Parts: sequence; structure tokens; C-alpha cells
Amino acid sequence: MYQFTPNIQKENPIILGIESSCDETGASVICGKKILSDEIASSADIQALYGGVVPEIASRAHTDAIAKVVDKAIKNAGISYADIDAVAVTYGAGLLGALLVGVSFAKAFAYALNKPLIAVNHIRGHLAAAYLQDESLKPPFVTLLASGGHTAILYTKSESEFELLGGTLDDAVGEAFDKVARVLGLQYPGGPNIERLANTGKNVVPMPKMLKGNGGYNFSYSGLKTAVINYCHTKSQKGEEYNKADVACSFQSAALDILVEKAVQGAKEKNVTTVTAGGGVVANGYLREALTTACQKAGLKLVLPEKRYCTDNATMIAAEGLLQYRLGNFADMRQNAKASIPLSVTIDKG
Repeated sequence: MYQFTPNIQKENPIILGIESSCDETGASVICGKKILSDEIASSADIQALYGGVVPEIASRAHTDAIAKVVDKAIKNAGISYADIDAVAVTYGAGLLGALLVGVSFAKAFAYALNKPLIAVNHIRGHLAAAYLQDESLKPPFVTLLASGGHTAILYTKSESEFELLGGTLDDAVGEAFDKVARVLGLQYPGGPNIERLANTGKNVVPMPKMLKGNGGYNFSYSGLKTAVINYCHTKSQKGEEYNKADVACSFQSAALDILVEKAVQGAKEKNVTTVTAGGGVVANGYLREALTTACQKAGLKLVLPEKRYCTDNATMIAAEGLLQYRLGNFADMRQNAKASIPLSVTIDKG
């Protein structure tokens, strides 16, 4: 059984990151915490024709794009294949067929170059993006995770361990955005389209309070989603007009304000001075502004990755790969893709 174990671990290794968990094929190269390149090929335009991601289409798109994207990332980084110290790849969570494309390519690539393979938990990647945004960032701190599949408040104790303070009891916030977008007749992906529409509306439609006050650090988006559906359907059945921009604005405020409130609350309770955020929903401009304002008022330092490093990308996978490289956490050729991975409190060895 082939398994590569480096004899010497470099302080600033060159990590190739590969991401293929959904509809975007990404490859990135970092040297230590310095980003050398970041490339991406997306099938989102094709997926939009079907109102969401079709797994088979996504898998085929990854197969067509992955070799080209990886080659481009390496060339634009100004390095040779031999300069790479490790290959980090998303092994889960995500669409199984899409993940298998990335994992299979990464294993073959690492084997051919005799380089170590690092299996990365996609959610860990979202959390690790903050380390590239602020190279001085060190635990402990509180992290807001907000994506299409996860919504949680986390207390990061160290680079390898965190405590889950609370999470969604049903839909993730990104999932709720997509579902509400369909109700409002907006195209996939729902998040950016709702944000654009909300920018022209007002927060005037009553929305439920999302377990505010008695939910601890937990969230529930099913009731909020249902409230939007009921409001729109009731208006339509009565033949009454309603302002979709106002609905979008009111929904966005209800969905995101509570995230900000509980992230700041968590930082105060854990007595930390820093808040970070990760996940595709963190690219939302309203959330970024609200979180910035709230942290300033609370005297907290906020580390927000650039928008492009909040949505799915390979740079965050390389960033988590760097953490696992330093921990000596390497995979072998038996590594498989996994559609579902729990939010664990320690580094997942696959």
C-alpha cells in the first residue's frame, strides 16, 4: 500500500489545493500563508437552467475541467510540478460524484509526483480561509459558519480543535435562501439574487424571530422559509399585489441579523477578542456590513475572508491543507470521497 510520509516538514510548504464538491472546479497554490494562484471553472450557468445543481452534470463538468484548472493554477503560481510539497483535496462533504472526480485526480497526481496527499473536510476549509486573510490570526476565537449546508457558531480552541456552540435545527441559511428565491421567482443561485433584490426593498414584512431569546446558539430556518411561502401564497390567492423586493429585504434581515447577534454573543461568553466567519453566505454584503458594525460596537476584532474565498474555492482547501500538513495528518491511496461528514471537534483523518 502506497503512503507517502515526508521526512522533513517545511515551515512554509507549497500546497496545491483542489476543490470539486459541488458545481465549481477549483485549484489553488499557496506557499505558507501566501496565495500564489487561485483558479476556478464553474458550471453554475448550466445548472441555473435546471433551477439548481444536477449532480451528473456537475460531475461531467469537473471531469472536463480539472486537469486544465490544475495546470493553470500551477503555471500562474510560477512554480513547477516538482516544487509542490503536498496535494490537498476536498474529500467531503458534497456531491459524491463530484467529489470522486477531485479525489481520484488528486490521488493520481500525488502518486505520480511522489508527493503527500492531504484529505480536507470542506467545512474545515471554510473555517481555514480566515488564516489566509490575517496571517497573525491565532486561536482562540469564535467563528460564524454560514453556508448552503451548514449554519453554526463555533468556538475555535486551537488549529485542530473547536467546540460547536450551536447550529441549525433544520435548514441551513444558504438552503433557506435558495428555497425562498424559488418562491420569489428568482434563478439559482438564490443567495446573490435575493441580495440584489433586497437592496431595492424595505424591511417591512413581519417575519418570525428565529429562536431569538430561548434558542441558545441554535437556529431554525424552516419556520422563516414557511412564513415567506405563506405570505406570498396568501397574497396571490387573495389577488393582492405584494412587493417582492420588500419580501426579499425582510427575509434577508430576519435570516442574517440573528447570525450576527449570536456570533457576538458567543465571543462575549467565551471571553475572546476575535470573531471570524466562513461559508458562502458570508459573501452577502448585508451580513458583512452588519457583522462589521456589531463587532466594532462590541470592541471585537473581525476577520472576514474576501468574498471570493467565502464561496467554494480551492484556496481555502489549500489553507486547511497547510494546517493538516503541520499536524502531520496525511492520507493514503485508500482515501475515498464522502458525501456527508459531521462537524467533529478534532481534525478528521478521513
